[in-house]
Amino acid sequence: MLSLVREWSVIGTHNKISLAVATSALMLASLVACSKTPRKAATRVEAAARARAQAIQEERAQAAVMDGDRQQLDVIPLPSKNQYMTIHTRASWQNPFLVVTTSTVSLTMLYPDMGPAHAPGDSLLRPQAARRERLELRLNELPQALTALPQNVWPYGRVIAVQDDPGAPKQDRPAVRRNEEAALQVLSNLGVVAYEWPSNGQ
Repeated sequence: MLSLVREWSVIGTHNKISLAVATSALMLASLVACSKTPRKAATRVEAAARARAQAIQEERAQAAVMDGDRQQLDVIPLPSKNQYMTIHTRASWQNPFLVVTTSTVSLTMLYPDMGPAHAPGDSLLRPQAARRERLELRLNELPQALTALPQNVWPYGRVIAVQDDPGAPKQDRPAVRRNEEAALQVLSNLGVVAYEWPSNGQ
């Protein structure tokens, strides 16, 4: 009988130890889980802060580049509306001309005739088509392209004609308009006057 009591006592003690061990393990797991949750949250906050700081740094770098481009274009005098708003044909327009498509812009510039005016054979030796150049650009390439142009391709001053792609299909018109608005913003940031080409202009 005494041995039976001792056996039950041992079993009870064993169960108590097992219960204590299980409880401790559960509490430890809870503490670990709780410690991980704040750490994960802190890590997300730190990552967001780093991303924000990087974005601010990139914005400042882009603004610095834009300021530099604007300063280079400032050497070109401001335009006179009386001079350029009376021109309504592409053949007569001599300043840079921008055609905006769904995702790119087409920049056309006319280099001046460097020879004496009305010289013999002038129309054969220096035809306008030979002096005209066109570049297909992404919008982020436009500032660098404009600053690279020589000052003598801006006879009307710091103004550029802007036209949305007249050949764009109807379903592409919203995308063209969005890209045109973005191009107009770039020109505004550069201090370049945008002359929205008349819809009846040829």
